[in-house]
Amino acid sequence: MKKQVSIILVLFCTTFMFAQKADILKGDWKNLKGIKEFNLVFDYSNLEIPKFENEEAFLKDKMDKRNEKEPGDGERFKKSWFADREDRYEPKFIESFNKRWENNEVQVGKDLADAEYTIKIHTTFMYPGYNVGVMRQNSKIDAILSFYKNDNPSEIIFEIKYTKAEGYGAFGNDYNSGYRISEAYAKLAKTFAAHLEKKAK
Repeated sequence: MKKQVSIILVLFCTTFMFAQKADILKGDWKNLKGIKEFNLVFDYSNLEIPKFENEEAFLKDKMDKRNEKEPGDGERFKKSWFADREDRYEPKFIESFNKRWENNEVQVGKDLADAEYTIKIHTTFMYPGYNVGVMRQNSKIDAILSFYKNDNPSEIIFEIKYTKAEGYGAFGNDYNSGYRISEAYAKLAKTFAAHLEKKAK
């Protein structure tokens, strides 16, 4: 029985590890060697959401459904949808990346005065997932990370696309979409940090 459980756990972990993909679009990891700090810029333009033509169509659908049940709830949803970016996703990415480096070998932030390089994190795809108790789905995001020197943003020294970064709460306790999505940003940050540590040598 113990052997069977161990096999199941290994298969689960393997599946999870390979669920997130990374494709280099330009440059090489070695181009980031020796860089200790990065400023971050977050970009959510042209965001693709499954089953909807665009983000505007997604918001209209969700707002209309909520307003039918409770007038004004649609606007509250729209407000939190955008507020979660600065309040949840971005801090979660920064926290999850930075805590991987025990001695602060590499750090990221939005306003690092001494950082000479910037990472633009362009989220291109977002699936909020859902949790209705008896059924749930993880959130998922795709993002392109572009690296450049602050004074020369047109010269991309490295660019990589991550797909299927999944977010979920422990024991399925993730009923809030903003929380689920923030965990996808945490996963993205952890994977990126691990790649940077291993490959930028």
